[in-house]
Amino acid sequence: MTKQLLTIGHSPDADDAFMFYAMTHGKIDCGRYEFRHQLEDIQTLNERALRGELELSAVSLHAYAYCADRYALLHCGASMGKGYGPIVVTRTKVLRDDIAADLRGKRIAVPGTMTTAFLVLRLFLGEFDYIVVPFDRIFEAVQSRQAEAGLVIHEGQLTYVEAGLARALDLGNWWLNETGLPLPLGVNVVRRDLGEPTLTEVAALMRNSIDWGLDHSEEALGYALEYGRGMDRVRAGKFVNMYVNDYTRDFGDEGRRAVIELLTRAHAQGALPTLPEIEFVR
Repeated sequence: MTKQLLTIGHSPDADDAFMFYAMTHGKIDCGRYEFRHQLEDIQTLNERALRGELELSAVSLHAYAYCADRYALLHCGASMGKGYGPIVVTRTKVLRDDIAADLRGKRIAVPGTMTTAFLVLRLFLGEFDYIVVPFDRIFEAVQSRQAEAGLVIHEGQLTYVEAGLARALDLGNWWLNETGLPLPLGVNVVRRDLGEPTLTEVAALMRNSIDWGLDHSEEALGYALEYGRGMDRVRAGKFVNMYVNDYTRDFGDEGRRAVIELLTRAHAQGALPTLPEIEFVR
C-alpha cells in the first residue's frame, strides 16, 4: 500500500522532538500515513502556516489566530504551563515594584512578533519598544546592549543565569495570577483541506505519539537531547516535563478555556484584529 506522505513542521527544541519522535521514527503504527519532519524556528513555522505550506505543524497560538481558516487545532500536542512560561530577562535585577513601568522604558529583544510570548507581553505592557532577533540570539542581544531586556522562550527559560542575566518577569506566573489558568503557548495544527477523516486520524496519531513518548520516556528523552542545545539530560528532562504534560495529552476543559481567554483578551485589547472561531479536532 502506498502511504500518504505528510510533512510535520516543528521547532528544534526538546519538547517538540519528544512529542513527534514516535510518529516520525516508526515507533507507532501510522496506518496509511508516513510522516516526515522538518525543523524550523517558531517564527518561520508561523510564517509558513500563514501560507498553508505544511500539512501538520507546530505553531504559536498567536499565529493560529491568523491561519484558523486554513488549519484546524488539534486537541493534543500543546505546550502549556501553569504558573510558568516565557520570561523577560535583563542585565541587572529589576528592583522596582512596578515591573511594567520599568519595562515600558526599555527596548526589548523579542523572538518574533507572531509568537505567543510576544502577544502575552503585549497584554502585560501594552505597546512597547522592541527589536526582533532569532530566539537563540536573545541573550546576546541583551548582553551586547542591542536591547535592554529580552523575551526568552524555549530552553533559555532554564539557562539565563549561566548567561549572566536576571529574570525580571515570568509571563506564565503573571497570567496565572490574572486568570487562574495555564498559559497556552504552542499548539499543533493540521491543514483543513486534507479532509475530515485525515484530520481525526492525524489527531489520534498525535495523541498516540505523545503517549508512546511518555510511556518510553528514557528513549524519547534520549532523542530529544539532540535538540537540547547544550542542556544535560537532567535539565532537558526538566524542560520536557514542563511542556509535555497532561495539557499536552489533551487540552481538557481548563486548557480550552485558557485558549479562548487569551485570544479573547488579545482581541479586546486590540492586539488581534479578529477573533477566530476555535474548534478542536479530536
